[in-house]
Amino acid sequence: MRLSRYFLPTLKETPAEAEVVSHRLMLRAGMIRQASSGIYSWLPLGLKVLQNIEEIVRREQLRSGAQEILMPTIQSADLWIESGRYEDYGAEMLRITDRRGREMLYGPTNEELITDIIRSDIKSYRDLPKNLFHIQWKFRDEIRPRFGVMRGREFLMKDNYSFDLDEAAARHSYNRMFVAYLRTFQAMGLRAFPMRADSGPIGGDMSHEFLVLAETGESKVFFHKDMDALAIPGDDVDYDGDLQPIVDQWTSLYAASDEQHDAANCPVAAEDLNSGRGIEVGHIFFFGTKYSKPMGAVVQGPGGDEILVQMGSYGIGVSRLVAAVIEASHDENGIIWPESVAPFRVGLMNLRIDDAGCTAAADDLYGKLQAAGVDVLYDDRDERAGAKFSRMDLIGLPWQIAVGPRGLKDGIVEVKNRATGERIDLSPEDALARFATAK
Repeated sequence: MRLSRYFLPTLKETPAEAEVVSHRLMLRAGMIRQASSGIYSWLPLGLKVLQNIEEIVRREQLRSGAQEILMPTIQSADLWIESGRYEDYGAEMLRITDRRGREMLYGPTNEELITDIIRSDIKSYRDLPKNLFHIQWKFRDEIRPRFGVMRGREFLMKDNYSFDLDEAAARHSYNRMFVAYLRTFQAMGLRAFPMRADSGPIGGDMSHEFLVLAETGESKVFFHKDMDALAIPGDDVDYDGDLQPIVDQWTSLYAASDEQHDAANCPVAAEDLNSGRGIEVGHIFFFGTKYSKPMGAVVQGPGGDEILVQMGSYGIGVSRLVAAVIEASHDENGIIWPESVAPFRVGLMNLRIDDAGCTAAADDLYGKLQAAGVDVLYDDRDERAGAKFSRMDLIGLPWQIAVGPRGLKDGIVEVKNRATGERIDLSPEDALARFATAK
């Protein structure tokens, strides 16, 4: 993509309302613009990152055996009244009435709707287990939206729901998601720590939240130092096999947020206890028959008797992850994107538009990178070199290639790694080969 044609409204100054690093950089990098309090438009650069993160989440969900559906944003209040949650949920729920006077709501979550789908179509134990996920926009009317997309009112979320015949099978479904979440966050360049958590309005008797460490995290976290060395399950993980040893390995070590940490009774010696600040990026729940019982989600068992299905739900804040990656990966100059989520892999700069040889070389390299399938943003605008370098650092693309007349005299271009700052000189041919062949 040529920058001269790309909509990238970067800002030199930080807007006054931006309190945290991710909000400041997302505004300055032209990724988002506020539409109203806690609600944002996603501009091309931000949307590409959002879609890359969404695809990583989707890929691991499908790998774990979950199946994708799409449920609506607007739900009938009748289902929530039936489950008993309509009045309990509170003012965060946006309640509306349609033209026929029916009570509706903008879904903050989907336990009721998915339970209604299952009870309508799953009648026999032979049809279980099932695990269904979707990636959809949610709305929660936060009393104080802040920190940009970190705590907005409208947000993109992956939520999925497991349905099993008995508790043992349901806990295996829970373990699947536990492992899938570890792998999902690692694929984005993040290391997430699972911590036992309260179930809140979702309900249930087992719950873990996954937090990413960042200096500007929302809450303080405490964890055993050995958690840093635990291995994330690899591509050879068997989601149909026994996952309990993996879960036990991660949950046997102490980890707690400041809400649950009791310094006076902490079982870990001070020298073995690490602390930091964390951002919640995922939450998983096992709640048994909390929804299936009041809503009558039953199947016929092997003996002909009716059995209430066992349920769990699992959420990942997809739009929040964009901010979390930035909070965990930035410097004083801007964002540092991991390659897996970067909006473009390479930022190519023509440092002298008015130099015919420089422009010809940059145009040629741009065309060849595109032909090789490299996602590249080409700064072909007539600006000073310093402004181009600053913009590339701000938007954080993993690699930068600078094409200038001085280097071309020696047959070289400069390649910079954004994360390390390392610069190397390569011929245009070698630069092309480096990115065309790398996976």
